[in-house]
Amino acid sequence: MKWNRYDIETTADATDLICAIISELGIDGVEIQDKKGITKEEADGMFVDIIPDAPEDDGSAIVSFYLSADEPEENSLKLSELKLKLAELKETFNAGSCDIKESVTDDADWANNWKKYWHTFRINDLFIKPTWEEVTPEMQNAKVISLDPGRAFGTGSHETTRLVIGRMQEIIKPGDKVLDIGCGSGILSIVAMVYGASEVLGVDLDKMAITASYENIKENGIDESKVDFLMGDIISDDEFKERCGLIKYDLVCANILPDVLVPLTATVDRHMKPGARLIYSGILNEKVEEVTGAIEGNGALEVIDVISDGEWSSVTARKK
Repeated sequence: MKWNRYDIETTADATDLICAIISELGIDGVEIQDKKGITKEEADGMFVDIIPDAPEDDGSAIVSFYLSADEPEENSLKLSELKLKLAELKETFNAGSCDIKESVTDDADWANNWKKYWHTFRINDLFIKPTWEEVTPEMQNAKVISLDPGRAFGTGSHETTRLVIGRMQEIIKPGDKVLDIGCGSGILSIVAMVYGASEVLGVDLDKMAITASYENIKENGIDESKVDFLMGDIISDDEFKERCGLIKYDLVCANILPDVLVPLTATVDRHMKPGARLIYSGILNEKVEEVTGAIEGNGALEVIDVISDGEWSSVTARKK
């Protein structure tokens, strides 16, 4: 099968934003090439013995994705929308030229090529490893999650997911009921169960995310009677909101972009018990005030803290 490959010329700082745009368009299989070297700390986290030499970092990067050559009309529509969104991004962010180069490949296994770049990493006392890597002696007596994100977004290595997991490790208590909004690969739902949650519900708009989440639950031997995943709109669908449960959860997590977090904030408290915690991530630093403003504007919620990692932030709030 032939695939069209598209390479976007951009900056390293803009890669996360462009990947988010591509994902929102329903395009999977993103690859990132930049010239950033690996630090000693990162190498330890990935169990890299020898840090490879890297070219001088000039801040440039290439974001690549693939589309089936058999769907020219659909591809044309997606590319047109992508170019519009990239033009909008360039108006407010240093994203480089955003020129798109097209080529054709016969590589039927392109969707698996990214696996060679994703390795086991650690967040405090938790190891998160891809399913294709073995358990090492260091992991024998530790908490370990095996994950295959498939075509769903969110593996855990990204700063936004790390921020959420770090806060979950601090906040979650045995017996808590947890709501994972935008579950992606199911990683946050699995983390909740590993740290003692008694019940978890993950919701997403993407059918592939629901499938991947169920598969990862099985991969990790999680009791399926305590975890469920539902596809639906928890923001605007009142019937779906009731189905998810009202005044029920001790902890709600959402690792989504602010364009979704802000409207979600208007009603998310309906799912939370009094005193329950809310962890938001996926927030660029310059968008923090927009999100915290929405939280404070809810009236039932109050901001507890804001934590940053690079250009991304996480906001934790509490229901009064």
